[in-house]
Amino acid sequence: MKIAIAQINPVIGDFEYNLNRIKYYAGKAVSSSCDLVVFSELVVSGYPPRDLLENKDFIEKNLASLSMLINEIKGIGVICGFVDKNPDDEGKPLYNSAVLFENGKILQKVNKRLLPAYDVFDESRYFEAGTECKAYTYKGENIGITICEDAWNDEDILRKKIYHMDPVDLLARDGASVIINISASPFHIGKKEFRWNMFSSIARKYKAAFIFANQVGGNDSILFDGTSSAFDRHGKIRALARDFEEDIIFYDNEEISGRLFEENTHHVSGSDSESVLKALIMGTRDYVTKCGFSKVVLGLSGGIDSALTAFIAARALGPENVLTVFMPSAYTSKENYEDTKKLAENIGTRFELISIDSIFKEFVRLIAPSFKESEPGITEQNLQARIRGTILMALSNREGRILLSTGNKSELAVGYCTLYGDMNGGLAVISDIPKTFVYELAHFINLEKEIIPASIIDKAPSAELKPDQTDQDDLPPYDILDSILKGYIEDLKGADELVSGGFDPEIVEDVISRVDRNEYKRHQAAPGLKVTTKAFGYGRRYPLAQRYNNRIIKKDS
Repeated sequence: MKIAIAQINPVIGDFEYNLNRIKYYAGKAVSSSCDLVVFSELVVSGYPPRDLLENKDFIEKNLASLSMLINEIKGIGVICGFVDKNPDDEGKPLYNSAVLFENGKILQKVNKRLLPAYDVFDESRYFEAGTECKAYTYKGENIGITICEDAWNDEDILRKKIYHMDPVDLLARDGASVIINISASPFHIGKKEFRWNMFSSIARKYKAAFIFANQVGGNDSILFDGTSSAFDRHGKIRALARDFEEDIIFYDNEEISGRLFEENTHHVSGSDSESVLKALIMGTRDYVTKCGFSKVVLGLSGGIDSALTAFIAARALGPENVLTVFMPSAYTSKENYEDTKKLAENIGTRFELISIDSIFKEFVRLIAPSFKESEPGITEQNLQARIRGTILMALSNREGRILLSTGNKSELAVGYCTLYGDMNGGLAVISDIPKTFVYELAHFINLEKEIIPASIIDKAPSAELKPDQTDQDDLPPYDILDSILKGYIEDLKGADELVSGGFDPEIVEDVISRVDRNEYKRHQAAPGLKVTTKAFGYGRRYPLAQRYNNRIIKKDS
């Protein structure tokens, strides 16, 4: 049996667009003489639809769209994901479902059995869990259909079972010779390799081919890398789709080598830097365009964060659609102007200079009586950031551009950012990128030629809001800070565990204190693009008003 795996980039709720993409790739599969074409989880509606699932009209349009697909696609079997109604009065009203149909006839429906409710997932909020695990004989093969999480309960890889049921094991016991997993599996660093290891293990264990059809594209903060793949019954990868773009690949269980294998092993990123950069470019493009915009604006400071963001925006949308603005004050160095102008020339964006010095002085003059005789401090520094944020929002409104904020994860974690200032924006492009990794991405971008000026990369990071300011006046060195932040935020380590790992107790306590007390800032931040295992935003839900002290470090008795 020859199987096509089609990974498409659906738009949530744009049923006409999604149907056209499904029909287009089904046509390619038919023209390639395939027996079956497989699409991703909830491909009809786009994933994740979240509370749109509470809209009855949304569900009906999803079902009507599926009906159109069943009636219009001929000459091939199709497996795709959709939202189905639960006919029972008990339980949740919906199922996350998959259907196998051919020539106008439904052959099998499957409901997702394992419903994740961790990190960015909240499926038990909407869906009832399926219970049946039955293989279906199609074109001489016993097919076992699973939906994303259904295949993520392998004890050999996870070291424990997360759920009581293992759908893959039950389907294998029912004679499945081909396990098909339709998925919307989000990207994070290291996820691709983990999937390959797990799917290969499953194929070997059950001596069954394993087909993985993944969604691609960005939907809000969540990025899907695609990398759909096929493994033979020995666990060898026999077809591989590209990462971060639509693609179609073919797997024939009767021809596992030679021409078909060579043609269907497509290029994927060879390093974390390459994959993250692709992810951010795709995520920026999809967020901006799916929200109805085509142009963006951002502030350039002369620093590496805004330089990286500008590069990503230019690659995502075309440099002609990116406006970069340099807003110097009395504390801004001449070198920063030269660096930003050179960067804009290198990436081809429109560049404007708007001085904030006179605006800042007027603000200070007007509010000085209220400040009495207090010395200038953090208030005046934040005021400069807020003036810049207001200017950028004015340009955004005036020209119909979405504003990109440029802060990194390290800054956002410890609150080294200004509400209603540099945090202004509709999308925080690099808010899940630690500062140390920002440098890695900049070096990766410059591998073949210098795009981000070396002077930007080499200079000491500074907000330039007071004389001779550097980030390290207020923060630990970024290599130490980022290691502590990863341990605390992503690895969920407490203060004592971090200290036992060799970090200075005072630094640990200070960093954790900053993370905890700046939750309110992040709650008001623009959505960011998720590339690590734990990003700020939807997947990290901490209360704002609370008194839990996670900073107590045990003392030796």
